[in-house]
Amino acid sequence: MVLSKVELFALPENNLEKIEAKPFLKWAGGKTQLLEALEARLPAQIRETRVIEKYVEPFVGGGAVFFFLKRNYLVKKAFLIDINRELILTYKVVQKFPLELINKLATMEKEFFQRDEAGRREYYYRVRREFNEQGRGFDYSSFSERWISRAAQIIFLNKTCYNGLFRMNRKGEFNVPFGRYKNPRICDAENILAASKALAEAEIICGDFSVADDFIEKGTLVYFDPPYRPLSSTANFTGYTENGFTDDEQKRLAEFFRRMHAKGAWLLLSNSDPKNVNDKDDFFERLYDGFVIERVEAKRYINRDARKRGEIREVIIRNYE
Repeated sequence: MVLSKVELFALPENNLEKIEAKPFLKWAGGKTQLLEALEARLPAQIRETRVIEKYVEPFVGGGAVFFFLKRNYLVKKAFLIDINRELILTYKVVQKFPLELINKLATMEKEFFQRDEAGRREYYYRVRREFNEQGRGFDYSSFSERWISRAAQIIFLNKTCYNGLFRMNRKGEFNVPFGRYKNPRICDAENILAASKALAEAEIICGDFSVADDFIEKGTLVYFDPPYRPLSSTANFTGYTENGFTDDEQKRLAEFFRRMHAKGAWLLLSNSDPKNVNDKDDFFERLYDGFVIERVEAKRYINRDARKRGEIREVIIRNYE
């Protein structure tokens, strides 16, 4: 592949200094707001040594926790898993082909900003239409140059769509409307390069959370960030794939959590707190009976009703003191 626009960027050498990368996608349910609370609950050995021998994240999403750990700890081996194949495709492109991705995004950014508002809107819907059309029969198993174009489309749509949502309908189509941002950061070349470096030694896997079983052993740090259980019928943001994440899936995850506990892994999990709306809802107390369950204050930034954004409690569950 020929590089043309960003030859001045060079991939950093692989070393152990702090990597100042942050998520390259805005992801509903992202954990930036919970990082302090999660770090305070890391195993004492990890906080003291600043070393993580093996890290597994079965719902990587935007990767806020992973990138935070790479900035502040020595993570020797990481396994990043998600069932969303578009997300995993984008991670792999950022990991292996950051310069080619930057070229594509730089072109899209230029084409977008040279238009007026009506033209930007038309450009957005054209990219969304092409993304959905190309998704039919797309080969997610074998890398091709089309992966780079698709990753660029995903990042572009994520940066310019309404509220930074990633939502797929039951047909597997991206259906979020145009966001009308004045100056979205479409091509963040510096961060893509930093993220590529942070991901250099990670294994990136597309699959259900249960595939993490193959990588978890005694002493592994595992962080579970599943699609949150909706607090109301209108607050359902579990549709980041066409299949959703039901209460039955939450129960299956709790069973998996117990099996990984039996292996001797360090387990940390976050979710919404149903007691925000019903003090008698003990859904998670029943699922995770015997484990440490704590409630922390967080902020909810994504809701179709702006009045329902703001302070909210979340639960953090762990299997160690």
